[in-house]
Amino acid sequence: MKNILEMLEYSAFSYSNKTAVIDRDTELTYHGLMDGAQRVGSSLLDLKVCACPIVIYLDKNADVILSMLGIVYSGNIYTVIETNTPVERIKKIFTTLCPAAVITDHTHYGQISELCSFVLFIEDIKRTSIDKNGLSSIRKKQIDTDAVYILYTSGSTGIPKGTVINHRNILSYSKWFVDAFDIGCNEVIANQTPFCFSMSVTDIYSSLRSGATLLILPKICFSFPYKLVEYLNNYKVTMIYWVPSAFGIVANTNIFSTLKPIHLKKVLFAGEVMPVKYLNYWINHLDSSVVFANLFGPTETTDICTYYIIDRPFQNSDSLPIGRSCDNCNTFVINNDGKEAKENEEGELYVRGSFVSPGYYNNKEKTEKMFVQNPLNKSYPEICYKTGDIVKVGQNEELYYIGRKDFQIKRMGYRIELGEIESAVSSLYETEESACIFDKLNNTLCVFYTSRTLDEKKLRSFLEQKLPKYFMPDIICRLKNMPHNQNSKIDRNELEKRLTENYE
Repeated sequence: MKNILEMLEYSAFSYSNKTAVIDRDTELTYHGLMDGAQRVGSSLLDLKVCACPIVIYLDKNADVILSMLGIVYSGNIYTVIETNTPVERIKKIFTTLCPAAVITDHTHYGQISELCSFVLFIEDIKRTSIDKNGLSSIRKKQIDTDAVYILYTSGSTGIPKGTVINHRNILSYSKWFVDAFDIGCNEVIANQTPFCFSMSVTDIYSSLRSGATLLILPKICFSFPYKLVEYLNNYKVTMIYWVPSAFGIVANTNIFSTLKPIHLKKVLFAGEVMPVKYLNYWINHLDSSVVFANLFGPTETTDICTYYIIDRPFQNSDSLPIGRSCDNCNTFVINNDGKEAKENEEGELYVRGSFVSPGYYNNKEKTEKMFVQNPLNKSYPEICYKTGDIVKVGQNEELYYIGRKDFQIKRMGYRIELGEIESAVSSLYETEESACIFDKLNNTLCVFYTSRTLDEKKLRSFLEQKLPKYFMPDIICRLKNMPHNQNSKIDRNELEKRLTENYE
C-alpha cells in the first residue's frame, strides 16, 4: 500500500455493510463511509488546488472522519480544529496554515466565516455526485510521502506548530499497531480523544486497516462514569485507548464496584504518565485475560514510538516502563556528551524510521531544530526526531520515562525532575490528579493536586518522607478541580498563570 485510502477501500470491499463509525446520531457502514468521502472529495475538485491545507471545523462526529478522507481523495491535506477552540488560537494557526477552504456546517458558519474567505458546508458537499475520473486522476499522481494531515500542538513560543504526517507514516504506524495488538474486524474501539489529538489517529486508522468499528464516545459520558460504562457495554466495546485522566475518573468514583465493562479485551493508554494506582484499580476489577499496555510517543512520530504490555504487578509508588521501540521504528538515548547512554544513564530520546514526521508546516526554523541528523550516524544523511523527553534504559532494555527536558529545573544547585515529584504525589491513594509547576521568575516550586480527603498538611508530611529536602515544594495547593486542555491533559499553562498571579 502507498495510500491510506487503500485501507478504506479494502474494508469497504471486504466489509461493505459492516458498521464503520458510530456517533450519537449516525451509523455509517464502510460502503457509506467510502461513498460519502468520495462525494466530499469530488466536491473539492472544484477548488482546483492540490496539496493544500483544508480545515475541518465541525463538532466531533462521523462527518469529521468522512471529511478527512474526502480531503485526501481530493489530493489535499486536512487539519481538524475543534469548534470550542478560542478564536485567537485559530488565528495563530491560520497564520502558518493559510487554508484553501474550511469545511463546516450552518451551525458553526458564523464562528469561522470571518477567518476564511472560502467556506463549504458539509450538508451540501455530501450530496455531490462522485466524479470517478477526477478522483482517479488525483490518485495516479499521489505518492506515499504526500502529506495527509497537519496536526497543531502548542509551541514553546506560544505559536502553535503544525506537525505534517504523510501516507507512509500512517501506513507504517497502523500496520505495527494492528499487528501488535491483534486488531481484527470484530473489534469495537471506543474513541475518547479529540480528532485534533494524535491519539485519535490510532483509533481511526487502525479501524480502517482492520475493518473494526469506531465508536465516538459522547464527551458527556465522562461526567457520568456509570453512564460511560453502560455505553461501553451497550455497544460491546472491546478496546479503549484513552488518556490516564479518563481512567482516573472511573477509578476515583469506584464505579466497578457496581458495574463493569464486560466486553473489554484491550485497555491501552498514553498521553500522560499513568498513575499506577489507577492502573491497579482497572487490573484488579477486570478479567485477568484483559491486555493492558502503556504506549508512549509524541505527535511527531504519528502517535507512538515505544510501548509496554503490562506483564507483572506494580506497586502504586512504582514507575511504569514505556517499554521498547515499535516495529519499523527505532529509538535510542543520547546523553549530555552526545553519546549513546548506558544502562540507567539518563539522556534524551531520539526516534528514527517510517513513523517520523517530515517536519512542521511552514516552520523551517523549528523543523531544523527538532528534526536532526542522527548523531550516531556520521556516514550518510539520516534525519531523526529529537523528542525533548528524558528517559533511561533500565533492566531488560526497557525504557523508563523521567520527564520533559523543559520540565527539568536546577534549584539550590541540584537538578530536579518535576515528574519525580508528581509521581510521589500521585502514589498516594487519596490524591486524584496532580501537577508540579516551577515559577522561574520567583524561584518557586508548587504542587497542585485534587483530593476529596487529603489536606495540604498531610500531603507535605508524606512528601517529606519520600523526597529529598531540595525536592520539597514551596507551595502545596489543593484544588477543587484540575484544569484540563482540549486534549484532556492537565493544563499546565493555566496552573502557571495561577501560580504567577499569587505574586502580582
